[in-house]
Amino acid sequence: MSDQKPAGVTRIARRRALPGREAEYEAEIRAMFQSMARQPGFRGADLLPPDAPGGEYQVIARFECESALQGWDQSPERQRHHAALRKVSEGEPAYRVLSGLEAWFAPAVVPAGMQPPRSRMSVVTWLGIFPVVSLYLGVLGPYLASWPFLLRTALITGLVVATMTWVVMPRLGRLFRPWLQRP
Repeated sequence: MSDQKPAGVTRIARRRALPGREAEYEAEIRAMFQSMARQPGFRGADLLPPDAPGGEYQVIARFECESALQGWDQSPERQRHHAALRKVSEGEPAYRVLSGLEAWFAPAVVPAGMQPPRSRMSVVTWLGIFPVVSLYLGVLGPYLASWPFLLRTALITGLVVATMTWVVMPRLGRLFRPWLQRP
């Protein structure tokens, strides 16, 4: 049994509100977020409005792990909220689930106007990569000095990617979210 913390899971749901019922749709989504907040393993959620009237809303929900998301999916609260949403929306939502490294790139599914500037994302990524690479090179470098260059590089980059995906970027994303999303 591994003591490693499970990777976070992000689910994106896309759906249109019925014309003239947008305010009701948004209110129900916000009420659903309050119910989600009581669910074990819930990390947060965002509602992204459509780029243009009549477009799709996006609901982004983050959970600690797949089993936490499944717990929400099977809850009576979710069933109640989805029944209410069916009355103010078109059809069923289209879902996309992201986990691990794929979740780094989740902003690609949100409207372009809501994505953080690439320059800010680059700064936050560098703030994560620089100390992680330095740590691994400082700690493991002396032990790996006799290894062939490509094998040494493969090990170090593999450790960096794993650490960035499951440890560093989720924390940096939360820490820097206000700066990343500021106009």
